[in-house]
Amino acid sequence: MSVAATAAPSSPHVMNTYGRLPIAMSHGKGCRVWDTNGKEYLDALAGIAVNTLGHGHPKLVPALQDQVAKMLHCCNYYHVPDQERLAQLLVERSGMTNVFFCSTGLEANEAALKLARKYGHDRGIEKPQIVVYEKAFHGRSIATLSATGNPKIQAGFGPLVEGFIRVPANDIEALRKATEGNPNVVAVFFETIQGEGGINPMRAEYLQAVRALCDARDWLMMIDEVQCGMGRTGKWFAHQWAGILPDVMPLAKGLGSGVPIGAVVAGPKAAHIFQPGNHGTTFGGNPLAMRAGVETIRIIEEDGLLENAAKMGHLIQTRLLTALMNKKGVKEVRGQGLMIGIELDKPCGVITQRAADAGLLLSVTADNVIRLVPPLVISGAEADEIVARLLPIIEQFLTENP
Repeated sequence: MSVAATAAPSSPHVMNTYGRLPIAMSHGKGCRVWDTNGKEYLDALAGIAVNTLGHGHPKLVPALQDQVAKMLHCCNYYHVPDQERLAQLLVERSGMTNVFFCSTGLEANEAALKLARKYGHDRGIEKPQIVVYEKAFHGRSIATLSATGNPKIQAGFGPLVEGFIRVPANDIEALRKATEGNPNVVAVFFETIQGEGGINPMRAEYLQAVRALCDARDWLMMIDEVQCGMGRTGKWFAHQWAGILPDVMPLAKGLGSGVPIGAVVAGPKAAHIFQPGNHGTTFGGNPLAMRAGVETIRIIEEDGLLENAAKMGHLIQTRLLTALMNKKGVKEVRGQGLMIGIELDKPCGVITQRAADAGLLLSVTADNVIRLVPPLVISGAEADEIVARLLPIIEQFLTENP
């Protein structure tokens, strides 16, 4: 495949909303991508946990080509057969009952917030309130931004939407105290593993305690699995490690292996809150996205990628822990499966460019957490290669910033 001689420059006509690296990607295969200069990279970012099956997967590509030739879009005035197929697959794997399809994680989270408010109004609560978390990230619309726990990205967009109560993660007493005697609380909304907030997992015992509290107080338990779902941790959904079942579960990112898709999966308590006219979307549930979701689940199962995610994630974490656990400047290596964070004791954003220079794609989130979310198809050799390329970069950074 031919590539351009130089990377495409930033366009003066594209809004300046991203702090981009000076790289333009051309194509990919498996866990490797090439830029327009022909340089090869090992992809440990997967489009921020989107490219579940890597790039150019030999089973996914022909399926999508087939769908493109048949139909790209059909509005929701009509039945879309693959919506039913994908909904059934998600219901069977989640233990829940019904699904609404949209196009992004933001839309899925927005729909979850609307579900919670409607749930409250249907019970006679005039001003429903939703519990959200410190360091959370749920999106950049006004409502999801308000639910997000990051003052930096909220700045300049006030007034924020009211109706949120914010608590720290993994502190059941703080949750009890913040909601005690408040009849307006209708839901608790959180990520099983906070992604943008720094790869911060909710402990299993905490998740179980929140489930019990939601049951006792008749709240909706809403779990944002947009980044940590779809097999990334070694189970279909990260909360399944705690043996619990949510009432509402937004999904997106890895569900379509690169094709834009979002979904809200609901259990019996929330499945019938929306009625015709309450919510909708133009692009949600389109035939191409639905086919991508159906094929992604099929391939994950055929290729044993849940098991691979757990195994490769354990391998990477073990290697990193062995090399870094006694290093001054390294606070923690944490995560589950192929969702791994390395927290340093100071901001380390420069590592993103340095890693790219070394042929490794990753990101730094929450200022000082190196995030690794490679495709679920990663091999043992590629897992070793991620560690081998990353460790010298961390070592150099720590030496320069004692």
